[in-house]
Amino acid sequence: MKRAVVAFAVLLAALVAAYLFRSPLSMMVAKKVAAQRLATDALNDLPDGLHVGLCGAGSPFPDEKRTGPCTLVVAGKRLFVVDAGSGSVRNIGKMGFQHGRINAIFLTHFHSDHIDGLGELMLQRWASAANTSPVPIYGPPGVETVMAGFMQAYEQDKGYRVAHHGEATVPASGFGGKPLPFTPGADGRAVVLKDADLEVAAFTVDHGPVHPSVGYRFTYKGRSVVISGDTKKSAAVQREAAGVDLLVHEALSSPMTDLLRDGAAKAGRTNLAKIFEDIKNYHTSPEEAAETARDAKVGYLLLNHIAPPMPIPGLEKAFLGKAPGIYGGPLRVGTDGDFISLPAGSKAINFTHRF
Repeated sequence: MKRAVVAFAVLLAALVAAYLFRSPLSMMVAKKVAAQRLATDALNDLPDGLHVGLCGAGSPFPDEKRTGPCTLVVAGKRLFVVDAGSGSVRNIGKMGFQHGRINAIFLTHFHSDHIDGLGELMLQRWASAANTSPVPIYGPPGVETVMAGFMQAYEQDKGYRVAHHGEATVPASGFGGKPLPFTPGADGRAVVLKDADLEVAAFTVDHGPVHPSVGYRFTYKGRSVVISGDTKKSAAVQREAAGVDLLVHEALSSPMTDLLRDGAAKAGRTNLAKIFEDIKNYHTSPEEAAETARDAKVGYLLLNHIAPPMPIPGLEKAFLGKAPGIYGGPLRVGTDGDFISLPAGSKAINFTHRF
């Protein structure tokens, strides 16, 4: 009994001490965590190959698991971003990558949910690494107009930061982005970046009335990924995805969207009911994405731009519908942080979740 009393007294004293010194203890832990996180650079730790991460798996709908559209592509030691929806900057950091090492950004089209994080992403890419030249921004015609707007909107912010931190820390020459427009040829295709190991090709998809709208195919050392962008079921996506290791394809569930439409109509919100009905005709269902993956014989199907959100457990199966019976390969409803590695010189397809 005496030993128990002593042990309890010691434990109580330790708890009291921990409580009294919680602030300095917390600061000690925070110091270690901050040093570790700022030293982290996932780009240095990945094996040579092609790697794809979802820095935003969602759509304009609010979704706790999925922020606005953003796909990270690593080819060797080069870091690329496809689209820059809300949450892009935070999720890229949470995945362990440094914004200052982004080599280029590719835009599929100019719907607001695909570009509303672009200003923040360009700012972090510039300021976090003292980049001396703007980030290249590839996109179909119209990218010049989009970029001109962002550059104008952030012009005052640029001045504040250079004045505060100094030219050596934030070189004015590295501010913002440089638009690099391309126009797909008669075959609906354009190679927008190519060197000895890497090819990035854009191809026209059907997201009408949004035009132009493109998807991208990345090929690096024998590994390949196609990112569909926003589109109806598309013959172009199937053509480009033929035999690829990974197809990242948008998906919208019409039955689940109908629930929102009917709820909006019942609430007298006729404008929203009309929008919920309209959006079904320029997106792809999970079943249609599965058909494309099956017919193109892809190695893995990762669904993104998920709409609508699934706030209740168990809805993922309803969202997929008949898709698992159509495509027999690995199939996943994407969430922010999903990461797939395609090592060079291998046929392996490795899935992890980075946060």
